[in-house]
Amino acid sequence: MQHSKTQDTLVGLFVACGIAALFYMALQVSNLGTYTSDDSYTVIARFQNSGGLKVKSPVSIAGVRIGRVSAITLDRESHESVVEMRIEAKYDNLPEDSGASIYTAGLLGEQYINIDPGSSDSFLKDKSKLDITSSAIVLEEMISKFMMNKAEGK
Repeated sequence: MQHSKTQDTLVGLFVACGIAALFYMALQVSNLGTYTSDDSYTVIARFQNSGGLKVKSPVSIAGVRIGRVSAITLDRESHESVVEMRIEAKYDNLPEDSGASIYTAGLLGEQYINIDPGSSDSFLKDKSKLDITSSAIVLEEMISKFMMNKAEGK
């Protein structure tokens, strides 16, 4: 009888550890597992098309995450996507003439912003705007252009 209780307890602990591991993996995949510190500053960029970019998408330089997207809005006058990014304060030496591009990572198509550092001697501050941007590449548009070119070539 005692042996059965010990075995049941071990099985219960094993199942609980498995559920905890699945929960941890779900947080990591959904980008909710990492928290942005309050010690950060905002940078704003405008894109013609922000594609599938989402709030909390990573912002990186050379593959190193330096922040996250905090808001995505539409400018009603220019019809551009306005993306606000929270950059960690320890990365306060980003040149003012840096550029931003939207790229796709992995097979699932998660999009992120890559910052290309410029060469200016002055640095980005809170509420700075990035003027050099490159919008997301939309696969459907590329396929449509390819098909139109093929149709015209006949």
